[in-house]
Amino acid sequence: MSISSESHSKRLDKLAETAVKVGLGLAPGQELVMTASIEALPLVRRITEHAYKAGASLVTTLFSDEESTLARYRFAPDAAFDTASGWLFDGMAAAFDRGAARLAIAGEDPSLLAGQDPARIARANQARSAAYKPAQKRIVGFDINWNIVSYASAAWAKAVFPNEAEEVAVAKLWDAIFAASRIDSNDPVAAWAEHNRNLHARAAYLNDKRYAALHYTGPGTDLTIGLADGHEWLGGSSKARNGITCNPNIPTEEVFTTPHRDRVSGYVSATKPLSYQGTLIDKIAVRFEEGRIVEADAATGKDVLAKVLDTDAGARHLGEVALVPFSSPISQSGLLFYNTLFDENAASHIALGQSYSQCFVNGGSLSPEELATRGANNSLIHIDWMIGSGEIDIDGIGADGKAEPLMRKGEWA
Repeated sequence: MSISSESHSKRLDKLAETAVKVGLGLAPGQELVMTASIEALPLVRRITEHAYKAGASLVTTLFSDEESTLARYRFAPDAAFDTASGWLFDGMAAAFDRGAARLAIAGEDPSLLAGQDPARIARANQARSAAYKPAQKRIVGFDINWNIVSYASAAWAKAVFPNEAEEVAVAKLWDAIFAASRIDSNDPVAAWAEHNRNLHARAAYLNDKRYAALHYTGPGTDLTIGLADGHEWLGGSSKARNGITCNPNIPTEEVFTTPHRDRVSGYVSATKPLSYQGTLIDKIAVRFEEGRIVEADAATGKDVLAKVLDTDAGARHLGEVALVPFSSPISQSGLLFYNTLFDENAASHIALGQSYSQCFVNGGSLSPEELATRGANNSLIHIDWMIGSGEIDIDGIGADGKAEPLMRKGEWA
């Protein structure tokens, strides 16, 4: 039987197996904490099955529901938007401290909160970010093995394929997810091993170069991003501090590292919309001075963007810079996914907020103070947005100030 003729059920099962074996590298005896929408239950059940087959001691899933989320914004008292379930996130942090792995299933309606009060959205997001911080620290610090995969919800599918009937849109989105996640191969686990080798080779090349900065030029963009002292490029699978090798994102096409929080200057325009917590923020344009965003604009979602940038002192600084060739499979699909997990792997991107400690040489042994001294950023948020395209050139700048071509028209030079 050819791969293209495989049933949806078979491919969904292969995605679940890949999430457990490649995404998490789940170890025998390890607990798994999973989050998902109730719509993703079919994938949740398959992941749970494969987790137990891999030797999981316990799988615990926390479900969300978009209609319930909307009910909060429609009917809750105003004071409710400064409240978050800190007790729940404290429990997740405790589970991670005891060795649990983390898996998130994405697939939200990108416009769920369109028409809702931006101030309330910002307050709710800030309260959640603050409450989530203890658990987030274990994730961004790579203390644990973690992974994100996606489920083709009806609302998301209609956003990607607005002119199709819902059933057709969902089927097309699943095809795109399976292709991007390397499920449509005879052996997805082997396909991911080869892909990881290629990403590791690209990261090794950049680590050998030891660039001091990257310079981006293109339509609406003239941006210099200084790289953190002692930064390290990563891509594909990584070993967490618990010794388990995982692929945090499925799919992934990026190599990434840490910029210096105070060494970013110039201006940049987003090349794709950002779907953030149910709000679509389109045509972002910002200007940096000494690492900080001092001007920001957007065609839609501007109020939400402004609130995001005021989350805390680190929200206007960068925590990640990532390089993705324009020829990546996700880019070549021609689809706008309205989902950061996919769209960030179609274009080079940057992230506002929290840095990854793993993106430093021996980062796992560095204290927060040592990381800050080297240029790491600290924030409640970590939000990726896309600045790459087939019209963007990037130069690598050496410590001596000499520039050399790194990417031209979105491709490796």
